[in-house]
Amino acid sequence: MTAARQQRKSLAAFGLALGLFVGAVLSLGPARAAFDDRIVVNPQTGLAISGFDPVAYFTDHKPRFGRADLELTFKGAIWRFDNEGNRAAFKEHPEVYMPRFGGYDAVAIARGASVPGHPLYWAVVDERLYLFYSPQSRATFLAGPATIIANAERKWPSVARGLGH
Repeated sequence: MTAARQQRKSLAAFGLALGLFVGAVLSLGPARAAFDDRIVVNPQTGLAISGFDPVAYFTDHKPRFGRADLELTFKGAIWRFDNEGNRAAFKEHPEVYMPRFGGYDAVAIARGASVPGHPLYWAVVDERLYLFYSPQSRATFLAGPATIIANAERKWPSVARGLGH
């Protein structure tokens, strides 16, 4: 085999290895999606957002308790709803109604920490539900939601990895 042919063969092998590596890295997309599956769940009851109806924040513009007879299991959590329509809406588009960052406080996430949000401290911004640990955290968020959301989105993958689910 000539030196030029050996060099082409080596370059081809390198290109194949590089292609496999890039393909493997790009296939990590589903792993990133798994971070979106991190949901605040009560370990004793299995309820997401303490049994509050996630759709009511959008339809009623206030938190409402869901009913035990109107439950739906999704992403390893039990979601409760105030009425059949809300349950149907969630079942059709859960990504719309689930709290962003799984119900963890967006301000804490932006700071690199995981703090479960409380369903009574909330805001809907850009058609997404956000929960907060305290009224102060909510006020901080509302003073600059775009900046906090951008910082939280950037830090969410590493924070979510630390949740150990």
